[in-house]
Amino acid sequence: MSHHRPFLILWVLAVSASVAAFVLHLAMRSKAMHLGYELGRARAEQARLREVRRVLELEVASYHTPQRVEVVARTLLRMEPPSPDRMIAMPPAGSPVAESPVATGAKGAGKVQAMVGEARSAVPLPAPPVATELIAPKVTPPKPLARQQEEP
Repeated sequence: MSHHRPFLILWVLAVSASVAAFVLHLAMRSKAMHLGYELGRARAEQARLREVRRVLELEVASYHTPQRVEVVARTLLRMEPPSPDRMIAMPPAGSPVAESPVATGAKGAGKVQAMVGEARSAVPLPAPPVATELIAPKVTPPKPLARQQEEP
């Protein structure tokens, strides 16, 4: 019986190693399947996010068109085109009038009014450009408060 004992120990060891290898194989296969499903979900999410990005890029591009800006201003912001008295013709950039302290709002601008007048007469300006302000907010004056008459 002593000579069967090493065989039995080796046989139990071989069967245990086989079972451990099989269990390890099943665990690895299960993990691979789980990772495959997770990869599929991640790729689907990536495709969805790419589509969202494409839609958002188109939306951003539409916001840069003047027509879209006008629609948003008229509908959401309740703006309307400015009246002619609110339009100010701006001289072209780089002209002496545009660079003057009066035009830039510098301190002491009142002292250079004569210089600006001379510059305007000396520099031929092109036709006034279209107002830079496309849409002005609609402003309604507040209603006057009714005065209560004091009783004597």
